[in-house]
Amino acid sequence: MRVAASSFGGPAGQIAVMHRIIVDERRWLDERRFVHALNYCMLLPGPEAQQLATYIGWLLHGVRGGLIAGILFILPGFVAMLVASILYVRYPDVTLVQGILFGLKPAVLAIVLQAAGRLGGRLLARRESVVMAIASFVAMFVFSVPFPIILLIGAIFGTVRLRPVSAEEDAAESDRSHRFTAIDGTRNSGARIATRLTLTLAIGLTLWFAPLGLLAIVFGPDSVFVSQGLFFSRTALITFGGAYSVLTYVGQQSVERFGWLRPGEMLDGLSLGETTPGPLVMVVQFVAFVGAWRMSGELDPILSGTIGATVAVWVTFVPCFLFVFLGARFVERLRRLRSLSGALAGISASVLGVMANLIAWFALHTWFGTVEREGMTGLGILVPDPTTLRPAAVLITLLAVVLTFVARRGLAVTLLSGAGAGIVCRALGWV
Repeated sequence: MRVAASSFGGPAGQIAVMHRIIVDERRWLDERRFVHALNYCMLLPGPEAQQLATYIGWLLHGVRGGLIAGILFILPGFVAMLVASILYVRYPDVTLVQGILFGLKPAVLAIVLQAAGRLGGRLLARRESVVMAIASFVAMFVFSVPFPIILLIGAIFGTVRLRPVSAEEDAAESDRSHRFTAIDGTRNSGARIATRLTLTLAIGLTLWFAPLGLLAIVFGPDSVFVSQGLFFSRTALITFGGAYSVLTYVGQQSVERFGWLRPGEMLDGLSLGETTPGPLVMVVQFVAFVGAWRMSGELDPILSGTIGATVAVWVTFVPCFLFVFLGARFVERLRRLRSLSGALAGISASVLGVMANLIAWFALHTWFGTVEREGMTGLGILVPDPTTLRPAAVLITLLAVVLTFVARRGLAVTLLSGAGAGIVCRALGWV
């Protein structure tokens, strides 16, 4: 809980705080074991910082420790985002709130651009990776290819073209893994392990989907809660490369398919996600809250939004626990598979292209009041209306870029500067 409550702005800061507390201060794990755990969590779909907390809890105290660590990592962010979401829908016309959100949107653009640059520097070492990233961007921006299909193509491409290029490279990758037996160092028979895995899978799937069945019985199978539960269950399976990569898919689907959000509201959610503690993927909680609030029907809107937010968080994080508990005992074997290494490299390259699409999509909707897709069915690009340009948003974006890339200021300075500039612009009537 201390890590989750004291870290903002995504997994990098959370992992850094976790490392300082667990390795440097408490000395619960050594450096090698911590890195080993982090490498495993990076392979899984979902927020790697929360999964790392769960995995470390499992290493130290078994399933009970994993559950306690993972839940407490989520709790501060859930409470903060719920309060922020309620304030967002209750007081949308307050000048101060409007100014803050107007300034935060361009600031978040600079942060997303920085995240993409850092990821690209690590993952685009080979020409094939660059080709895959560009192809993914074109596929999503021009052809509107669904995100899951892009990931599948990236995995296939990586398996064929991005495996370790030599036996020496493969051996080096294997040497970076360190064999250990979880918790107590004991070995179990194959039958006992199979029984445990089957039981874990059965319990995990029941916890994952039983609430959706109950919601379908109470509110109907076509209710917004069931739709959100099924949608965010799918996104939980494709969250590779950090939250930014999947949030473009969430944003587009929430706006264009389900009608839960308006285009600008997705950026508001990202702004709140960057300024509240906990995993950045908690933005899905905001999306679900606003969507359920907007489609509350006969229910109290705040109650409806709270149910939607809870469902989204539940189906997003229950799979995270399931993946950790299922795979933790086999992490070394998985990391030594060359084909898996190539598939993950392909997925990572695809994620970069998706993040580029995210930046383009958010930038256009931040800088212009009207953006429409033009072209034939299944083929077209987003084209802004030049008459709806927001000069103040462009200037705040430039300010955030200078602070982030030139002055190398931290996340807090960039966000506070953006919020302050937004308040000034709103007070002067520029927005």
